[in-house]
Amino acid sequence: MSKAKLKSVPNNLYSEEIVLENNALALLVFGAGEKHIKYLQKSLSVSIKSQGHIAFIEGLEQNVLVAKTCLLNLQEKAKIKNNITKSDITDALRLYQIEQDLTLKEELKKFVISFPKKRISPRTPNQLKYVKTISTHDITLSIGPAGTGKTYLAMAMGMSKLIRGDVERIILTRPAVEAGEKLGFLPGDLAEKVNPYLRPLYDALHDMIDYERVARMIAVGQIEIAPIAFMRGRTLNDSYVILDEAQNCTKEQMKMFLTRIGDNCQAVVTGDITQTDLPKETKSGLKQALNILANIDGIAIHQFSDKDVVRHPLVAEIVRAYEKATKEP
Repeated sequence: MSKAKLKSVPNNLYSEEIVLENNALALLVFGAGEKHIKYLQKSLSVSIKSQGHIAFIEGLEQNVLVAKTCLLNLQEKAKIKNNITKSDITDALRLYQIEQDLTLKEELKKFVISFPKKRISPRTPNQLKYVKTISTHDITLSIGPAGTGKTYLAMAMGMSKLIRGDVERIILTRPAVEAGEKLGFLPGDLAEKVNPYLRPLYDALHDMIDYERVARMIAVGQIEIAPIAFMRGRTLNDSYVILDEAQNCTKEQMKMFLTRIGDNCQAVVTGDITQTDLPKETKSGLKQALNILANIDGIAIHQFSDKDVVRHPLVAEIVRAYEKATKEP
């Protein structure tokens, strides 16, 4: 059983002694060479010293209590996973914020989406706001940096609706424009040429549903994955549609996509307007749509930031570094 003892120390600082259950768990929680302790120290501006399965934390009272909560949370995770990563520590830091808000904690429980391969739920308060926005709007435009869960959570919401029978099919689409490359340089027929551009969508699907079931759903038309050019001339009824990497849509493509929406159709558009791969003379359709559609009822615009990045912790640092660089003269 973990226990703690709080006492006053000089200079208005506080000290906390955390006793983990055993040395094996402590090794996982503290990390090889105490790398996890060092990460917590840097994140929270506290001092953490370990001795066996005991951690001594010193710093401002609030920061000490956060560090304590994180260490205990990581111990519980270590029991299940038998492994701790930096991402687990980042999640533990977020969890503290959630634990302090009981209303938010209860709301998060409602948005756990269960699939055969895993259970998916929002990992930040802004992600919770995102899934709630998708639930209440016919069209959601989601913008923000890589790793914030824009497409992944939209996919989870769509698969949940499909499995419940709320829609007849899911349509996943994205523009076949990446980093200046042209389809003509790729080998194979048209399907083989566009497949690499759609691979991230397949990967997200396979993370939730087994390969065989995904293949069956695609075969019978319950799931359709195609470049945005294939959407022209269609009316999408009884569908949940995701337009991914929308920053690479032209103005014409974006208008074409948005006007495909039919009866009982819900659309989620995701993109990062800082990573447009269109030619310099071509304006992003997503940027234009954010301005044109801002005040239409039924259409929501959701903004993510680097604080919502849930990939490797370095991704958030990279996003911040690039944002800083673009602002400098």
